[in-house]
Amino acid sequence: MTTKTITWRLRTLMAERGMFKTTDLLEPLNAEGVALSREQVFRLVTQTPQRLNVEVLAALCTILDCTPSDLLVLEQAAARSVQATGTSGRIEDIGDLRPVAARIQRPKL
Repeated sequence: MTTKTITWRLRTLMAERGMFKTTDLLEPLNAEGVALSREQVFRLVTQTPQRLNVEVLAALCTILDCTPSDLLVLEQAAARSVQATGTSGRIEDIGDLRPVAARIQRPKL
């Protein structure tokens, strides 16, 4: 089974264009008609967004002279098999350990 991973390349594209601070995007975004707070711009630069407004995407592409596929890179990754916590191998490798039958007794009244 394969899963898709999204790589958000905004910070890389900014650095390639000499923009090293998140606040370097505030004025260009305002010039494009996108009003974001400093905190919103910081999150946009430092984290992969869960949702992205199309107007913000278009403004970023205009500012950075790039395409959406330059900002968002989709990669297929093979799903890793998950091993249960606490197991270091196959279940047959438990040695002399065997389950103990439980005894259920009625409480004395």
